[in-house]
Amino acid sequence: MEGRIAELVAPIAEELGLEVLKVSLSGSHQHRLLKVVVDAAGGVPFDSIARISRGLSLQLDAEDLIDGRYRLEVTSPGLDWPLTTEADFRRHEGELLKVSFTDGTTLSGENLGPCENGVRIALEKGGERLVDMGEVARIVRTVDWKRVTGGGKMDGFKDDDETSEDVIG
Repeated sequence: MEGRIAELVAPIAEELGLEVLKVSLSGSHQHRLLKVVVDAAGGVPFDSIARISRGLSLQLDAEDLIDGRYRLEVTSPGLDWPLTTEADFRRHEGELLKVSFTDGTTLSGENLGPCENGVRIALEKGGERLVDMGEVARIVRTVDWKRVTGGGKMDGFKDDDETSEDVIG
C-alpha cells in the first residue's frame, strides 16, 4: 500500500520541486498514521507541505485506499535524518555534516558532494577528506552554532568594525 501512496504523492512533490524520501503507514486499525517525508535542497517551504497534504488527502479519499480512520502527516526530514544516498549528499551539498564512524570516532565538516563510494568533506581545520560509506555508522546534518549566534563571520556579513556606505531611510 505504501508503494501505491508513493505513486500518488510523487507527481505533487515533483511539481513542487520536492523529493519523496519515505512513505510509511503504521499503527492499529483505529489509530493509523500515514507519514510522508519530503525534502529539497535548501529545505521545504511550509506551503509546499500544506499543498502536498491537501492534494494527497483528496487522492486518498477518492481512491479509498486506507480502511478506517487515519492521520496524515507530511513532514521534512529534520537534521537527525541520516544521509545515505548520492541524492542526499547532492541535495545537502554545502551544508555542515557530522560523520560518525563505525570505530566510534566522529568528524564534522562541509559537504562537498558525493564521490565514488562516499562523500567529500571539507574539514573544519582545513583540508579535505574522502569518507568511504563502508566506514560510516551515520551521517547527519548539523548546525554551525558560531554562524547562527554570530560568533563566526558569515559570508555576506560585515564584521562589527567594518562600516557600510549604504544609507537606509
